[in-house]
Amino acid sequence: MKMKIRILLTCLIFVSFLSATAQNSGKELSIRLPDHVMPVLGCWFWHTEQLEPLGYQKFLDRASIHSPYNLLTTTFRIPEKEITDPYFQNQIKLAAEYAIQKGIPLVVDLDVRLARRAFQAKYPDELQEMLVLQEIELSGKDAVETVTYSQDLSDHYTFRTTHYIPLSGALQRVYAYNRTSDGIDLSSLKEITSECTLISSSRDSVHVQIPRNKKSMGNYACVMVSFTHLAPDVFAPHLSSFQHELLERYADVPLAGVCKDEWGFPPCFDGNPEKNQYWYSKHRAKAYSEKTGGRELLHDCLLMHLGIAGKERERQMAINHFMEMSWQRNSQMEDDFYHSVKEVFGSQAVVATHPTWWPYPDLNEYKKNGLDWWASTRDWAQTDEHTPYPVRTSLAKKWGSPLWYNMYYADNKRDYETSIWSHALAGGRINYHRIYPSTENTLGEDERLELLRGDLMRAESRIRLLNYISNSALDCPVAVIFGHANTMNWAGPSYDDVGMDLADSLWSSGIPADLIPSSEIESGHLQMDENGWISYGDQRYAAVILYHPEFSRESVGEFFINASKGKTALYRVGSWTRDFNGQPYGGEELLPKNMVSFDDPLSLLKEIRSVVDKNQIPLQTPATGTLKYSTHTFSAPPTTGHCRLIDGTVIHLAGTENVAGDQILSEIKVQNHRVSFDATGVAAVRLNQEGRVETLAAGGLKYFKSGEMDILLNERMDLAFWINEKGEYEGVLQGWDGNIPPQLLKITGNWTRLGIPVPYTD
Repeated sequence: MKMKIRILLTCLIFVSFLSATAQNSGKELSIRLPDHVMPVLGCWFWHTEQLEPLGYQKFLDRASIHSPYNLLTTTFRIPEKEITDPYFQNQIKLAAEYAIQKGIPLVVDLDVRLARRAFQAKYPDELQEMLVLQEIELSGKDAVETVTYSQDLSDHYTFRTTHYIPLSGALQRVYAYNRTSDGIDLSSLKEITSECTLISSSRDSVHVQIPRNKKSMGNYACVMVSFTHLAPDVFAPHLSSFQHELLERYADVPLAGVCKDEWGFPPCFDGNPEKNQYWYSKHRAKAYSEKTGGRELLHDCLLMHLGIAGKERERQMAINHFMEMSWQRNSQMEDDFYHSVKEVFGSQAVVATHPTWWPYPDLNEYKKNGLDWWASTRDWAQTDEHTPYPVRTSLAKKWGSPLWYNMYYADNKRDYETSIWSHALAGGRINYHRIYPSTENTLGEDERLELLRGDLMRAESRIRLLNYISNSALDCPVAVIFGHANTMNWAGPSYDDVGMDLADSLWSSGIPADLIPSSEIESGHLQMDENGWISYGDQRYAAVILYHPEFSRESVGEFFINASKGKTALYRVGSWTRDFNGQPYGGEELLPKNMVSFDDPLSLLKEIRSVVDKNQIPLQTPATGTLKYSTHTFSAPPTTGHCRLIDGTVIHLAGTENVAGDQILSEIKVQNHRVSFDATGVAAVRLNQEGRVETLAAGGLKYFKSGEMDILLNERMDLAFWINEKGEYEGVLQGWDGNIPPQLLKITGNWTRLGIPVPYTD
């Protein structure tokens, strides 16, 4: 009996010990954020070794221990393999199952460009064509011959496999004409295709002979040749159904989501400044005719390329319709993909990655996708490389995304160590692409694991604490709305200018600004809220600048007439003298009288600053950093500073000297309440209207004080807490395996532990 009592007492003591331990140690231990918190993203690029038996395990084994990644956006760099291959499909399934075991589910690239041969076999008449126009001077004595050559096109989808190679060439049309200083002389324009001789046509070139110049022919000819490429036609009738069938093939694979990366036409790396190349197909020609009331695309390509004297308005109209077709069709396919993913894999499936290709809104991107970024459906805002910050933040507003993700790469690790902090200071996170390009010494597995060494992931672990409390995007009180049609119209007054210099100057002044196309007004996504402010998602704008609205539709003017009755200050840069169809239009007279016009965009800065001050909007840390991409230079946030979210959360970040975070000793006012921090790397707080702390996140917290809340810890701790749906405090402790300090238990007993990944070493 005594033995039974002794055993019972021992059990009771042990149970009491477990209870006390549970109270003081939190509920669970994981090195990954829970599912209800915005995730940490990493990239995984498959090569041939991942197709070997169990070849996927090595990376997943290491990433599961040494990274905080919640999801891996996974794509393929494998020669001559398509995702329709049964072995390939089975290997992805095995990898996806193993990834779930390791706690890092896969978001896999299942884009049609990874099954181009399969599409060609099924729909050989629905491949993409490029129309090439070549002008030649005619001779009065002899026939003239011209050879038009095809291009071998390639991008990140193809550089280790078959490119978007030309498959065949064809002569489409030949025109003859006289030239004037204003373009083609209309009275001399004549189609002479039937009078020409097709000497040869192949995948490489098309060789045409044009007869000698007759008096009725003109002095010049334009030969129009098309090359069919190994790529699905963006306007293909069966493109959508084929994409859906690809997704259905993988319906039994436990994927967290699916990727479509940098969708659009095949790449053009100079934007075709001569404007003598057009993405073409009979399906696009049909759609163009329907859109324009019966106009013929081949004829209008000549008009768009060379211009016809007296037809300038028609030329502008044709360009507007042609370019609008590009972004509307591409965004339609993006939206179709989004909904197909949800249908096949469930409503919670992630749709990744970014619609941005060239990562700058210029002529290269115009040709690729018509600048469809704002209309390409996503749950989270996603960009890549050096996409300008005003674009990243505006996309977050469009998709209601509290964070934006930028797939970032550089050729050295140090750039990641600075970018992680500047990304966070603008309300974003990195989707970690491997180091690229790389030297031969770092190719292979080490290259993919280099980012997991050292303190980079420690910095990410501190920054991810903000994900617990970031319920809204970066507050950008100003919007620059650029004329979408105007910036893409090379026959217009301000081609290839989206107002980036203006947006940049605002960021550099401590006033983050969103960059938005005017098509977002036409689609109804820019709206007036119930309080009379122009808004984009949850973002309310104190000032809006309409930038070069030439060729805008009437709905843009109507929007601003309505907005003039509200509270947002309105400004305009640039004229509005033509409508979308190139016809004379008194847009400037129709815009509201209280919309102030400025000839010099930079002179607007002083005016905008006064509006910000009038609305008592605090400045944020100026974007004093610099990014360079191609010929463009633009602003970036520094690695130390403060920012503010739409919901009033104030964030102070510091990662200049130490990538894992510098000490933050700050005393600031939030809503007229004094707040003090002693933390490392991250210090963020949001107060309610009465000054009570609603949320807090801090790396290496030593001291915090605001109102009646006073925290002084013996040891620095990474932590976050917030008020949950029950109206109670709930928190997380990161990297802490000791007892929970009494000061924190006074705040709440509802703490969860979060582990920190161990840095990778050889």
